[in-house]
Amino acid sequence: MARVILTGEIADQFAGGIKELDVAGDTIRQVIRGLEKLYPGIGVILETRMSVAIDGEFIQDAFLEPVGPDSEVCFLPVISGG
Repeated sequence: MARVILTGEIADQFAGGIKELDVAGDTIRQVIRGLEKLYPGIGVILETRMSVAIDGEFIQDAFLEPVGPDSEVCFLPVISGG
């Protein structure tokens, strides 16, 4: 299972303050689905407002990116700018 790290705000809003947890999934999309089952409503936020880093590397369009059983997946707020 991948180790998932959530920001404090998302953890507080959906996961009762839990910032780190293990979630099964072979892709980011599967990890998000697993989180959605645990915390209804979190999926849409993760898909639309968060960036994804897998093992410390930020990935654009990460939904189909593979996730290893020992991977660390971080969901961080999207940073926009000009």
